[in-house]
Amino acid sequence: MNTTNHANEELLRPTFRPSEAGESLRPMRVVAIGGGTGLSTLLRGLRKHVNAPGHTTEGPGAIADLAAVVTVTDDGGSSGRLRKDFNMLPPGDLRNCMVALSEEEDLLTRLFAHRFSCGDGLEGHNLGNLFVAALTEVTGDFGQAIQLASKILATRGRIYPVTTSNATLVARMDDGSLVRGETNITASRLHIAELMLDPPDAAPLPETLAAIEQADLITVGPGSLYTSLITNLLVKGMPSALANARGVCVYICNLMTQANESLGLTASQHIERIYDHTHAPIFDYALVNIAPFSEETRARYAAQHAEPIKADIKRIEALGVRCITGNFANEEGLVRHAANGVTDMLLALGRAAVAERS
Repeated sequence: MNTTNHANEELLRPTFRPSEAGESLRPMRVVAIGGGTGLSTLLRGLRKHVNAPGHTTEGPGAIADLAAVVTVTDDGGSSGRLRKDFNMLPPGDLRNCMVALSEEEDLLTRLFAHRFSCGDGLEGHNLGNLFVAALTEVTGDFGQAIQLASKILATRGRIYPVTTSNATLVARMDDGSLVRGETNITASRLHIAELMLDPPDAAPLPETLAAIEQADLITVGPGSLYTSLITNLLVKGMPSALANARGVCVYICNLMTQANESLGLTASQHIERIYDHTHAPIFDYALVNIAPFSEETRARYAAQHAEPIKADIKRIEALGVRCITGNFANEEGLVRHAANGVTDMLLALGRAAVAERS
C-alpha cells in the first residue's frame, strides 16, 4: 500500500464518505461484471460481506445476493486448449471467480487453482479447468457445470458466464484491418478502434438480466478495457439492461494503462471507449485512484510502456459520471486494487442506493 505524507492525506481521502449513505435498511443485491484478475480481486473483497449460512459478515452493509457476470472469450492457455478440444466455453475466468468467492485456505480451493507443470497432455492445464470440462461432459451443459462446481466450492455468490454462445472476439484496428480471437488481438501491435462479437447476436442468460434488474449496486471493472470489460457489454441486451437498471452503476477504473488495450488513455477516455460500444451512458459513479506510485513501480511499468492512469476528474464529470477519488491501490508485488478499500466505498454507495429505494 502506498504511504503518503501528511500534506497529501486530505487529497487522498475519498470524495464520497460512507457516513453520507446512512444506515442500510436491508442487505443489498450486488452484480459484479468483468473478468481476469481485476474481477477476482474485487470479489475477494465483496465475499467477506455476503450473507451465507453459518457465516457472519464483516461490518454493516451485508450483501444478501452477489452475482458475478464473467467474460468467456479467452482462447489462449489451458482455457483455449479446452475450448478447442471439447468445443466448450473457456472456464478460466469463471474458475478464478469461483476460487475468489470460496474460503481460500480450503484445500479444495487450492486444488482448483493448481496448474500442472509436467505430464504429456496435462502440462499447462489447470485442475479447476479440467474439472469444469468434466462436469460439462457429464451434464451436457456448461452453465450447469459452473453452478455445480460453485456448490462444491461453497462459493458465497452466483457465477454466470456473460453468454453461453461460443462467441469470438473480432477487433477492427486503427489501420482498418480485422483481427480475430482474443489472443491475436492482445498480441497485436496496432490499436483497437472497435471491438465486435461473432456471432453479433450472442445473448446473455435470463438469470443475468434478472440479477441486473434487481441489483442495488452494479460494478464494471477493474480489468482489461477491451478483453475483460467491453467484451461483456457487446452481448445483446447487456447495454440496455445496464442503462435501465434501477441500482447504482459504478465503473472501477484501472490503475495502470495496458499495452494494446489502453496505452495513453486517461480515466475519462476509458469511459468514452466503453460508451462507444454501449451507445448509451451506463455509469453513475467512477472510482479513480489518485494516490501516487513509488518511483520503483513507475519504472517497472514504464519498461512495459505502461503508466498510471490520469484522473481527469472534470472530463469524467462532464460525461455525467460522479467521480470518487482516493487511495485505492496496493503496490505489494504487482499493482492491484486494494480490495478492502474499494469494497468499503462500494458498500457505502450500495447502502445509499438501498436507502433511496426503500
